[in-house]
Amino acid sequence: MPRRRTDTAAREPLPTRGVAVIADIVGSRTLADRAAAQAAILHAFAAAERQVPPLLPGWATVGDEFQSLHTHWSTAARAVLRVGLALPPGLALRFGLGEGDHHEVGGDAGEGGPILDGTAWHRARAALETADGRAPGAATAFLGPDPELSLAVDGQLLLRDHLVGRLRARERRLAAALLAGSTQTEAARQERITQSAVSQAVARSGVGRILELDALHAAAGEGR
Repeated sequence: MPRRRTDTAAREPLPTRGVAVIADIVGSRTLADRAAAQAAILHAFAAAERQVPPLLPGWATVGDEFQSLHTHWSTAARAVLRVGLALPPGLALRFGLGEGDHHEVGGDAGEGGPILDGTAWHRARAALETADGRAPGAATAFLGPDPELSLAVDGQLLLRDHLVGRLRARERRLAAALLAGSTQTEAARQERITQSAVSQAVARSGVGRILELDALHAAAGEGR
C-alpha cells in the first residue's frame, strides 16, 4: 500500500533503496487523548532523529500509524530504539522495518505530499504484522530481501526488545541519556543519584547490553 509524506518542502531526490519504518500505537483504542498521544509520538521521533538522522523524518498517517525512511537497517534500528525510550509512560509503539526499494508514485499529491511505494514499504508492513503477533514487549521486527540478514537482524531486535521491556522507569531514562551521549556522571546528576549507582544500574538492568547492541549497529552502518 502506498505511503504518503506530509511535508511538501523542496527536497533532493531520494535514493531508490532504503529501510522503511511503520509504527503503530499499542492499545490505541484505549487512549484517553489521541491528539496528545500523537504529539508525544512525533516529539519522540524528532528527538530520536536528532541523534540518528533519517532520509525522511517521522510523520503521522491514518489509523494511528507513523512512518519514516532510513538509508540502512542499522540507522532504522537505532532510531526506533530511541523513539521507544522517549515515549511517556503508558504510551508504546510497535515497529516494522522493511528493506528494499522505494519510489514516488504520481509525483506531488497535494497537501499530503508525494505518495511513496515499493518493496521497502511492503516488507515494513509484513514486519509490523510479525511484531504485532509477538509477546508483549517484543515490539520490533525487520524484514529484508536477504533471508540470512533478516534472521540475524530480527533476532538482535527481539533480544533488544526483551532487554528494554525489563527496564524500570529510571533505567529507561538512564538508557536514553547514555544513548544520547551523556556520561554516567551527567546521567547521575540528572537523576540526582551517584555515578556509582548509575554504573550499578547499567550493569544489572541490561542497559549495558543495549548500549553494546547500539554500538554494533552503529558500526554496521559505518561499514556498509
